[in-house]
Amino acid sequence: MLIAAAATLLLLFYLMVDPSESGCVPQCIFLKMTGLQCPGCGAQRMVHAVLHGDLVEAWSYNPFLLIMLPLLIFMGWLELRRDRYPRLYAGFHSVPVIIVLASAVVVWFLLRNFIL
Repeated sequence: MLIAAAATLLLLFYLMVDPSESGCVPQCIFLKMTGLQCPGCGAQRMVHAVLHGDLVEAWSYNPFLLIMLPLLIFMGWLELRRDRYPRLYAGFHSVPVIIVLASAVVVWFLLRNFIL
């Protein structure tokens, strides 16, 4: 229950505060130190755009996370219900799934910084 309340407050914050214009949201330390965008760069602005229904703008900030958003939401929901759906939970938290997701993040990092 506490996690749901915290997530709701965070979403309300991003609904009301535009990270592009506000100085009160953290900036990416990795980007500042290396000049490279981490796989999550643009996530705050993407969430703000999604909450305002602007999927085109959200895509411009971080298309990978926008595509992965339904899976991330499902996995968060599954985490809260792991006792109720233990086989499904185990399937999504298996080594092969973790390797595929980690590989996708690495590929996105490489594409974003060196190809696109």
